[in-house]
Amino acid sequence: MEPDSTEPQTETAAISANATTDPLTSQFGSLNDVTHELDTLQDLATRGSWLTILEKVTQALSLSVLSKPHDRLTYISFKILALSKLCRFAEASQELDSLHDFGSSQYQYQSYPEIYPSRTGSMVPFTLRWLYALIPIKLGNRQEGLDRLYTLLDFVREKIKEKESKNLDVSVNVWERREVFVMHCLTGFHLGQKEFGVCLNLIKELISRDLSDPVMISKLGYIQMQIGDLEGAKSSFGRVEKMLSEGNGNGLLSEVEFRNLVNRNKALVYLVGKDYVSAVREYDECIERDYADVIAINNKALCLMYLRDLSDSIKVLENALERVPTMALNETLVINLCSMYELAYVNHVDIKKTLSNWIARVAPDDFDSSCTRL
Repeated sequence: MEPDSTEPQTETAAISANATTDPLTSQFGSLNDVTHELDTLQDLATRGSWLTILEKVTQALSLSVLSKPHDRLTYISFKILALSKLCRFAEASQELDSLHDFGSSQYQYQSYPEIYPSRTGSMVPFTLRWLYALIPIKLGNRQEGLDRLYTLLDFVREKIKEKESKNLDVSVNVWERREVFVMHCLTGFHLGQKEFGVCLNLIKELISRDLSDPVMISKLGYIQMQIGDLEGAKSSFGRVEKMLSEGNGNGLLSEVEFRNLVNRNKALVYLVGKDYVSAVREYDECIERDYADVIAINNKALCLMYLRDLSDSIKVLENALERVPTMALNETLVINLCSMYELAYVNHVDIKKTLSNWIARVAPDDFDSSCTRL
């Protein structure tokens, strides 16, 4: 969670040493007993330990052990993120509301010259701004969320101009990546509502900035398929394949990832034409290169199901789970496997219970167990 500071970020979320004499925490051996540094919180986030993060951060905030304003704000960001991951969106929204205006002077480094003598700018983490836009959508207020996302996009673009005017190339790169991230979010939300025209405009704008992004061009092809422009999709997919043959992928993907992307694009064309056998062949090539290609595995299983080979379809997904247990964390794959169980077995409830119990041992806190439909 990076701050918006105009200066390079050198501070960590470590608590200042002089806070150890605080009577509120004197009962503990050290501050590490009640809170964690950012590296630890980020490690917990990577492992999906959101309940642990929530417990530790809530404890630190309640004991007032965070001595610097930006420490407190960063920890609140982790709390809101954890609540969001746990689908406790109403609580996350209340936490956000308690922060009030992000543009307030209380969130500016220069408001605390005695603590940050050489820093200026906002200390609000970008993640917090993004959550501010995301959570209304999760609460069913889609338009409010979209408005906030577009406002965030404008904010990011203003930051890019500001950094460019100061020749801060490293900062420009950071904010440009954030711009792409927000545009990806917008594309995903509009795609979910089948607003394909808006999606096309966003994707084409992104491609115009980077003509050598094979993932983006592939996504364009996917959207073209959604609106029935099969020839346009084939053209986009062909463009990606040509990039592979010419070695023109801008280093965004490894060779295996690039080749699998091309195979998956071909498979989509076959799927539209209901040539499931050819689609399976393309997915097999992907899996042979990378046995953890969850998209290829999931789609191969669906193709086999369409070919009325339900037994082999189930085996594909079960074998994938045996090879790579973390595959169980892909909710789409689990949903499809459970649907196949329902079609194939009379005692599907017992089978799904066994699967659900196994998943519970490996899944992170934010895994949606309802996907097993028990």
